[in-house]
Amino acid sequence: MGPFAQIEKVGDIVIDVGLVGGTGYTGVELLRILVQHSEVNLKVVTSRGEDGTPVANMFPNLRPFTDIRFSVPNVDALCECDLVFFATPHGVAMEMAPALIEAGVKVIDLGADFRIKDVEEWSKWYGMDHTCADLVEEAVYGLPEVNRAAIQQARLIANPGCYPTATQLGYLPLIENGLVEPHSLIADCKSGVSGAGRQGKINFLLCETSESFSAYGAAGHRHLPEIRQGLRLANQGQPIGLTFVPHLTPMIRGIHATLYAKLTKEVDLQALYEQRFANEPFVDVLPAGSHPATRNVKGSNYNQIAVHRPQGGDTVVVLSVIDNLVKGAAGQAVQNMNILFGFEENAGMTQPAMLP
Repeated sequence: MGPFAQIEKVGDIVIDVGLVGGTGYTGVELLRILVQHSEVNLKVVTSRGEDGTPVANMFPNLRPFTDIRFSVPNVDALCECDLVFFATPHGVAMEMAPALIEAGVKVIDLGADFRIKDVEEWSKWYGMDHTCADLVEEAVYGLPEVNRAAIQQARLIANPGCYPTATQLGYLPLIENGLVEPHSLIADCKSGVSGAGRQGKINFLLCETSESFSAYGAAGHRHLPEIRQGLRLANQGQPIGLTFVPHLTPMIRGIHATLYAKLTKEVDLQALYEQRFANEPFVDVLPAGSHPATRNVKGSNYNQIAVHRPQGGDTVVVLSVIDNLVKGAAGQAVQNMNILFGFEENAGMTQPAMLP
């Protein structure tokens, strides 16, 4: 395939898609998936700083797949799309989404603007006032393994964060069935550096992150209220207690969540997890005794899970891994798009993970 050749569209339905914020790691990962999707026509990709520049100039890996150029965000142009993704910092989507939704455009926000239902809580963690609380109330939290039916009918989808995805999926079978003490959960999570975004900050330079490993946000992290909210719903609305500590690891991609809980009932943990996720196309419960690695899911939309009960005691240890840019961001967003428009749920994401 030569430069700028187009993927042949083979589906019965082709939707026009826009992307606001196409220059970050999440944005380019979303583009990588979308240009391979047979039901998608990539219509608009925005960047204020790169207006008029071919997307492939910034991301040469996309050169054989698209000749689209960046453009300044314009609501009128975006209103010509069937769906608009926002891969933007918090505060951007909530300013533009109301006009798009009023025009009948579906919106999937990969940022944090619509994830937390309590707007006062959101403002506390994100340091600004929310401008459209009515849409927060309407937004569907885009974790397909929990909200698939609601996603199908949504106008606005709040794509989950990366840490919340790995953590919630790992805990769900235990919490939903009331099998563990809900007030003493511990999530010990590690992320690759791409989770910090495509930005020139000293803390994320190679010389700062290589050959090093450190915790951050131990006193409180923005993803904590999002995880608590999801687990509280899984716990039939009852409060949960969670200690969540994220870590930065010297790798580009991946999240490894090691999750701890105290059992309150006897249960076959392996059977529990296999049954809960038996019909989930992107959750892979590994055989008993397995230890998933982030490399197993690199570049894929899969969540690999293994569950352990050390020495047969009352502590459950769940190991949950994802690619933070795919199942933790862009891939899950496309999964939500596929559900929303009635496409095959794995459309555009049938490739296995990359090894090594």
